[in-house]
Amino acid sequence: MNFLLALLLMLAVPWSGSDASPAANHDNFLHCLSTSPAANVSKIVFYTPANPSYPSVLQFSIHNLRFNTSAAPKPIVIVTPQTTSHIQAAISCSHKHRLHLRVRGGGHDYEGLSYVASRPFFILDLINLSSVKVDVAARTAWIQAGGTIGELYYQIGTQTTTLAFPAGVCPTVGVGGHFSGGGYGLSLRKFGLAADHIVDAHLVDVKGKVHNRASMGEDLFWAIRGGGGNTFGVVTAWKVNLLPVPENVTVFTVTKTIQQNATGIINRWQQVADRFPDDLFIRVILDRTETTTNSTATGRASFNSLYLGQAQSLLPLLQRDFPELGVEREDLIELTWIRSILYFAGYPTDSPLEVLRSQVPLTRKRNFKAKSDYVTEPMSERALEGIWRRILRPDIEDPELIFSPYGGRMSEIPESSIPFPHRAGTRYKIQHLVYWEREGREATDRHVDWIRELYGYLAPHVSKNPRLAYVNYRDLDVGSNNGAGFTSHEEARVWGVKYFKGNYERLVRVKTAVDPRNFFRNEQSVPPLTAWK
Repeated sequence: MNFLLALLLMLAVPWSGSDASPAANHDNFLHCLSTSPAANVSKIVFYTPANPSYPSVLQFSIHNLRFNTSAAPKPIVIVTPQTTSHIQAAISCSHKHRLHLRVRGGGHDYEGLSYVASRPFFILDLINLSSVKVDVAARTAWIQAGGTIGELYYQIGTQTTTLAFPAGVCPTVGVGGHFSGGGYGLSLRKFGLAADHIVDAHLVDVKGKVHNRASMGEDLFWAIRGGGGNTFGVVTAWKVNLLPVPENVTVFTVTKTIQQNATGIINRWQQVADRFPDDLFIRVILDRTETTTNSTATGRASFNSLYLGQAQSLLPLLQRDFPELGVEREDLIELTWIRSILYFAGYPTDSPLEVLRSQVPLTRKRNFKAKSDYVTEPMSERALEGIWRRILRPDIEDPELIFSPYGGRMSEIPESSIPFPHRAGTRYKIQHLVYWEREGREATDRHVDWIRELYGYLAPHVSKNPRLAYVNYRDLDVGSNNGAGFTSHEEARVWGVKYFKGNYERLVRVKTAVDPRNFFRNEQSVPPLTAWK
């Protein structure tokens, strides 16, 4: 977390309240919470460092161990609201006592922006606002912002086998942040993004007023569906439309190593993946594995697919349009849509659906750094070979790239429909990832330097002017001065157009109208026009 950035924000952005010391603000903030009208109705639960539960509450929703260190800044208090009135009280007390607010849902944010800050702050942790109500007859669901994707899937899957929702594959991701940045899953070519199907929301604004879609107005409703979390207010619940799927869908994973012509098959994938019928999604996961012959590392490409239909219609399609992959009938697995969620989440497909409700991730938590790119033209096999060389570097613990195809419905929705702009003209998105377990500055620097070098290597092969990025894969390197912060609208616009393209200016206007003093903010939240004046 960059201290200079936080300092510049403190100096440049007006803040209501007194000039009391942080310790006095802390005490006054807690007193304010405890004596607020909301606390008289139902107790507001909060945790300070003096509380024995504080470490476990803080760490429970931290998914990137890079920010779970003794050196990482800690919140002065963690507030866990159980009602909207508790959120209103926290906002009011934050105003009065100059304590910066960070909102946390699932805690998967890649740069820890929901639970780390370089100024005195508190966390508004929405973990207790997690209910999901599905209306099968109306094909809708209301999801509280602290709920997880897994809870949403569970509630759908226990009530119907023919409705679905196009969100992500990781069940522990919170819907608040996921929807706020767009949110995508393996049916995006058929249905688009999660945010494309939001039809209403409840939001607490900077003044503590509660809104629905009608009262917030269409500009603000547009902005919260993809404009990034912790920016325009605290969304407490989302209403979404559910979408029809067949009784059975088909999944498969076929893996090829470099020795099995993975590079050539990826090259062919680039030509066809965004042009398949929109029922078919095939992503590619690049990592490495040991060879069976001499236990040396080799590159591996896993072709991971969801088809919204039966195997008997998928097999001839693949044999005609993508024979290079060599898919056989025994590779194809038919199951219900909800069982496919288990498959892609890494659970056995016969697991009880209750596993989707767990807020403990299936895989262990690790340090990681991520980046993103959008590709408009296929890269050459030579460029792919350069990726393999970097993946095979022996001093890098666990590198991974994920290529997710676009096309289909994603090419039909206008760029300005919601703030998420990456639509027609995108062949696929790249997620760059590197994980490591070794602790210490040397290991962290080595892995972060590696992914930055990879990102630099790929520059000629991805989108340009600007080089685009996905806001839900927050990356503080994106923008001016190599992530060292921004002090003007010109500098903020550098990263703003990479995330939002032409939608960025409209987001700034909405932010100026609803939060002119920049109360809701993080290191890459949309600033109002009144900032830095």
